[in-house]
Amino acid sequence: MHNSNIPSDRELPSTAKLIKSTILAIITAGVLLITVVMPAEYAIDPTGLGKITGLQRMGEIKVSLANEAEADVLAKSQETPTIDAVKEAIPEATSQTSAPTQNHEMTFTLAPDEGTEIKVTMVKDAKVNYVWETDDGKANFDVHGDSKLLKISYHPYYKGSDVKREGTLEAAFDGGHGWFWRNRTKEPLAITLITSGEYTDIKRY
Repeated sequence: MHNSNIPSDRELPSTAKLIKSTILAIITAGVLLITVVMPAEYAIDPTGLGKITGLQRMGEIKVSLANEAEADVLAKSQETPTIDAVKEAIPEATSQTSAPTQNHEMTFTLAPDEGTEIKVTMVKDAKVNYVWETDDGKANFDVHGDSKLLKISYHPYYKGSDVKREGTLEAAFDGGHGWFWRNRTKEPLAITLITSGEYTDIKRY
């Protein structure tokens, strides 16, 4: 019984056509890699088309977020298991002396993707009331603390994204406690921070 579905030699593509199709597919893939994938995923834009289409900006954000995530993982891996365990090992490290109440107001401007940090020096259980606000748009923020004396490189309190935030920050241990902001908008972003509380020093990094 003859199979009528078997194509004839005339219906099969020639070797030349197959080679041509393969070359075209390789060229198309290469063009997409350079003009779309590289700008959107790695912020690499050799042709300049990614900047025009906005794909390079997408890639820059992805790369920056990946770097921040890697830094967070590294910082958390260096954390002391518990603050109480550190205090037991270095009992003299924690001071019970109350700091005088201070008040400060600071305003600074962040360029797109720029970050900055402000910390106040406090003893354990000291409190600082604060309010910060941007002039236009949300800022990514991370509230945390550290202590060289107690060998605490990163102690998280909370993080998020907002145009304004206010509250009371209570020190979990002797050391520096404060805020880190990053401007994820496409325009410069001004941030004003007002603090009032029991701290001995305030510094921008």
